[in-house]
Amino acid sequence: MSTLRFGVNYTPRHGWFHSWQDFDPARTREDLAQIAGLGLDHVRVFHLWPLLQPNRTLIRTAAVDQLVRLVDLAAEEGLDVLVDGVQGHLSSFDFYPEWTRSWHHRNVFTDPEAIEAQAVLLRTLGGALTGRPNLIGLQLGNELNNLVEHNPVTVTQVDHYLDTLLAAAREGLGAPGGLGAPGGLGSPGGLGAPGGLVTHSAYDAAWYGDDHPFTPEASARKGDVTTVHPWVFSGDCARRYGPRSPQVQHLAEYGTELATAYAVDPVRPVWVQETGAPEPHIPAADAPGFARETVLNVSGCPNLWGVTWWCSHDVDRSLADFPELEYTLGLFDSAGRPKPIAESLAATITELRAAPRTPERRETALVLDCTPSTRSTSGPGGTYFETWMELRRQGARPAVVLAERASDETYLAARGIKELLRTP
Repeated sequence: MSTLRFGVNYTPRHGWFHSWQDFDPARTREDLAQIAGLGLDHVRVFHLWPLLQPNRTLIRTAAVDQLVRLVDLAAEEGLDVLVDGVQGHLSSFDFYPEWTRSWHHRNVFTDPEAIEAQAVLLRTLGGALTGRPNLIGLQLGNELNNLVEHNPVTVTQVDHYLDTLLAAAREGLGAPGGLGAPGGLGSPGGLGAPGGLVTHSAYDAAWYGDDHPFTPEASARKGDVTTVHPWVFSGDCARRYGPRSPQVQHLAEYGTELATAYAVDPVRPVWVQETGAPEPHIPAADAPGFARETVLNVSGCPNLWGVTWWCSHDVDRSLADFPELEYTLGLFDSAGRPKPIAESLAATITELRAAPRTPERRETALVLDCTPSTRSTSGPGGTYFETWMELRRQGARPAVVLAERASDETYLAARGIKELLRTP
């Protein structure tokens, strides 16, 4: 049985990610010590693309050194690190280098020179980070599909983009491909890979959005692990069903099972890489219970690698123009004090480590039959989503199986599935 990993997406307390412009190791060390004090074992970290690569052919050594320093500071606190490379998008803001904008505009997903520049950046970051014993790996960037609105792209072009950048990241780290079972990812690097795992992330439109060019197949079949970001505001889930509803409390579990269905490998690891309690979708009074139920429910998924909460620290209200929910997502407030949700999360993690759950074999599966144009059936409000959640509310623990694999007896046996159900 694999050891589940529990961590947090690191948001600097002082100055948010603008703090990279005057990086302060002492403040960073203080933030990381607070995170480690909760019993978390890893952080996911982000630099800003314009600061790393202000010109298409210039990568700032000082900025790369800052990132390496952060990884080393995390090691001092006993924290492993996943590094996201191309930011890209963070907390509703987009960060483009000027060489991609205005009359210089280049489509970041399709322009060959823009793709090559990002590949060079990832190879550079990988080379700088290789050898750090606490490095989990390198991710292409945070929810890159948020950039689709200003960078039109087709499914085929997305696949080329992801394949090119994943190969570049792997080359930079010197890591071979093909990480295997969940247990192999229990330590940095996974299965003895010399550099670390390589992956990518997308927000929920990849799973629920009709005809979205970032597809579930790309998320579940490219890179070494599938990452999911099951947010309660996607599809108005919390508003539609209520903050204490089964649909909300089992959302991360559902996202993990959905991701497992789209994978070719029946034991491909799934990482719940972002989930959180945004107000007002989850009122502050409900946040501790939401955190506990989310983690307990998803912890029984057979292919789960771990859970990484969003985020470590609240955005200080002295910073303007964030969506309201972004100011309250931290485990710590903007003064560095742990919030009730932090205490609940820490207690739940301690409980699971003291008495690890045996992954549940899910013998019953609900068949998902959709096309790219009807993918929304699997999102909040969709027929498939609501049927799965009703089964879960009744006490069943349904898996998800794609219609095209419903007659594959070898595949079903590999997942331990003995009964197939279909939506009305």
